[in-house]
Amino acid sequence: MADPTPSPSPSPSPSRAPSRPPLSLAEVEALARRAHEGQTDKAGRPYAEHLAAVAAGVRERGGSDEQIAAAWLHDAVEDAALSEEWLAGAALTGATKAMVRAVTKRPGEPVEEYTARILATPGALLVKEADLAHNADPARLAVLDAATRERLTAKYARVRGLLGLA
Repeated sequence: MADPTPSPSPSPSPSRAPSRPPLSLAEVEALARRAHEGQTDKAGRPYAEHLAAVAAGVRERGGSDEQIAAAWLHDAVEDAALSEEWLAGAALTGATKAMVRAVTKRPGEPVEEYTARILATPGALLVKEADLAHNADPARLAVLDAATRERLTAKYARVRGLLGLA
């Protein structure tokens, strides 16, 4: 998918660190909302509601601004709402970029490798914890059919266990 939301100013080459200040949380939120515009979750709700819930969960758990920014962007690359190339050149801190990459599932990647990467990346566990908490919210799962609800409940429990959150 083409990158629908370029950064507000020209991006440096991916090999260089941004020379401009990082985007504010308000700018990251607006960017994430635009990037996921028109997308819905499994229950048919606007995807931005999930992003907002994860960001709020990170904030409530005492997360830093970098972690909150990563929460807003946690599914952007995985869902192809934004490209890895965009992320590489984005006006974000290295820590935020690392967290986004850590929580981005790769096609065909074993869950054990995915969770090991999250555990190895400073700050990423809190972002994933807030994501799992919202994904596994009984009220959110209740609107799904029984088979999907059971499959997702088991999936989330396994990931929580591998992350030491169970």
